Amino acid sequence: MGAILDSSQGPYVNSEPFLKWPGGKRWLIQRFPDLIPDDIQSYFEPFLGSGAVYFHVRPSGGTISDLNQDLVATYEALRDDPKGVNSVLEKHSRKHSDEYYYEIRASKPSKSSHRAARLIYLNRTCWNGLYRVNKKGQFNVPRGTKNSVLLPSDDFTAISAQLKLINIDCCDFEATIDRASEGDFAFIDPPYTVKHNMNGFVKYNQSIFSWGDQIRLSKAIVRARDRGVRLLVLNANHRSIRDLYRNVGQFVRLPRNSVLAANSDFRAETSELAITINYQKA
Repeated sequence: MGAILDSSQGPYVNSEPFLKWPGGKRWLIQRFPDLIPDDIQSYFEPFLGSGAVYFHVRPSGGTISDLNQDLVATYEALRDDPKGVNSVLEKHSRKHSDEYYYEIRASKPSKSSHRAARLIYLNRTCWNGLYRVNKKGQFNVPRGTKNSVLLPSDDFTAISAQLKLINIDCCDFEATIDRASEGDFAFIDPPYTVKHNMNGFVKYNQSIFSWGDQIRLSKAIVRARDRGVRLLVLNANHRSIRDLYRNVGQFVRLPRNSVLAANSDFRAETSELAITINYQKA
């Protein structure tokens, strides 16, 4: 497990995600690569975010999805018009300033390439790469400290080629998980809501992913397990989550540092829970 894939396994050689996303899993790829099988063909991921694991695996089929319409539209635009997205980003890079940031943040472009470039621009220049909207659905994260709009790692043409190999959907997680069949691989990384709202993250998250959704997710995962799907599930290392997935798969504790606190003094070590399901025993 966990071998670094060569370029013959997908057109996107650079496995660096083009977005920084809260809860992104770059750290998982770097620190725990053995949790990911090295023989994945069909790949399913219903909580896409930055797609760190997807771009690491570079599968030849499957489905990636999310309920965030702006995010999914960005992936679709990169798939269909990578040069157009890059052209608009170049404009944002030339004009970037504090005033320009808030001008773009308030804008509502209708053209797909402009909509995608807006999200990428805001993601790279807002505070800590956070994606947050108000009750009206308006992005409201303030300007951050970073000024790099175009990155040396950007290769949107190669990303486009990779994305053309997979289905991209804006849908509920059950629809994506239920598509996976025996031998396929599903990476499940939901918001970390826990029972009784004890985890501190739920204040931001409870309106979009409740404890009821966690229960519904666990049932979809059990159905996939029973079909022979291989799954890697990440979640909060909390008693309610461990109880929910008891006897479903093997638990692995993943220690890591919290990175969302503004002050580094508050970035204490924490842990997440990985659940491996239908993995072949060594």
